[in-house]
Amino acid sequence: MTSGEAEVTAVEGKPARLISGPGMLLVWFYGVMVVGAVSRSAYQISTEFDRAPLAYSLSAVAGLVYAFITYTLVRGGETARRAALVCCAAELVGVLVVGTWTLVEPSAFPDATVWSKYGMGYVFIPVLLPLTAMYWLRKAPARRGG
Repeated sequence: MTSGEAEVTAVEGKPARLISGPGMLLVWFYGVMVVGAVSRSAYQISTEFDRAPLAYSLSAVAGLVYAFITYTLVRGGETARRAALVCCAAELVGVLVVGTWTLVEPSAFPDATVWSKYGMGYVFIPVLLPLTAMYWLRKAPARRGG
């Protein structure tokens, strides 16, 4: 960030934006994933939790992770960027662990989670989204000049 940009940010009291340009597309995708994961897990937990408690709980966790990342992207600023990077890395680890687990031990998941088979039920968006977001967030300081 240049000193001029830092002064403008400090004067306005607003954090630097993370969602300009393609970043806005990330917010849109994460927002869609929040709605999908939270609504799916809420319905499944409230109607058939005893059928696949692990799968439905993991879908709820995925929805919360997506919501936090969406919030940090919209919030903006360096602290939010770092928090989003950490969350995206944790999200990617979750997708890889759950995706592998569902392939190695399918009987542990009588019903799919958002992250099952690396997000195959969601057109692999769950595995591609954190990779794209981490790339975007790592480039964000360079685009702002700092």
